[in-house]
Amino acid sequence: MNAAGKLGAYVLGLAVVFGGALGVGRVTGPGDALTQGKSPAVAEHAETGGHDGADGGHEATTSSATTTDTPGGLQVSQNGYTLSLLTTPVTGRPMDLTFRVTGPDQRPVTGYKVEHDKKMHFIVVSRDLTSFQHVHPEMATDGTWKTRLTLPAPGAYRAFADFVPEGGEKLTLGADLQAAGDYQPQPLPHVSRTATVGDYTVNLAGNLVPGRSSKLTLTVSKNGKPVTDLQPYLGAYGHLVALRAGDLAYLHVHPEESEQAGPEITFYAEVPSVGNYRLFLDFQHDDQVRTASFTVPATLADGHAPSATHDHGH
Repeated sequence: MNAAGKLGAYVLGLAVVFGGALGVGRVTGPGDALTQGKSPAVAEHAETGGHDGADGGHEATTSSATTTDTPGGLQVSQNGYTLSLLTTPVTGRPMDLTFRVTGPDQRPVTGYKVEHDKKMHFIVVSRDLTSFQHVHPEMATDGTWKTRLTLPAPGAYRAFADFVPEGGEKLTLGADLQAAGDYQPQPLPHVSRTATVGDYTVNLAGNLVPGRSSKLTLTVSKNGKPVTDLQPYLGAYGHLVALRAGDLAYLHVHPEESEQAGPEITFYAEVPSVGNYRLFLDFQHDDQVRTASFTVPATLADGHAPSATHDHGH
């Protein structure tokens, strides 16, 4: 299958993990998927955030247990599934971080659905949102996952496990990592519409408005020239993760379908509240994955920013 065809298949399974009473957890175009001529399956996926409602072969959970107003990534345990980190972190050198997910029966989960080419998406960020790593661990037969990564400095980190257990709901569980040492927290990076990654520049257009589907367009250039040959990465031309400053509520979106491999990548995302968000865009070019990061305020519908963002994120 060519890149465009593969992208089209993945776009049908667009997923957002952010929950909430405002209908958060949906990725759509400018209108509601239920009213835009989507198939019933796609409409149901958009309405439920891709949740299937089963329990992945573990003991059944009640419907009340599977309904939550809590955004993704804020809980270490949800719907009977629990994330357990098994490694004492170190800083400044590579380490093997291991973890397990246990199910409602208290046994390690070993059956996962493949989503965007992987059974597990694992993200580690510093609590001050200045460090970001998106890795894809490997699972042993006993349900233990392992990934190689380096924590750049001492301090507090948040690990997110983004997965779908077989027969169950899509979940994002989060747990803290504490790396010993002299911790010097950094201020939230300034609000900016431009990010530089080596020879690449990424410009962001669009605004985040709470409770509304927000169009975000990211344009990639290299040495001042538009990049028109982006490479598919995990079945898409770009992956975007948003984290709310303060509590690190988690949002993961993928781009709308496009026949063009750049320079523009367009996303639709919905955030639950005003405040500052850190956006991390993964894109691949010349066989290398790069990450561009931005600090973006979510403003009210009238365009006014909340007072917390007037200082550009500090």
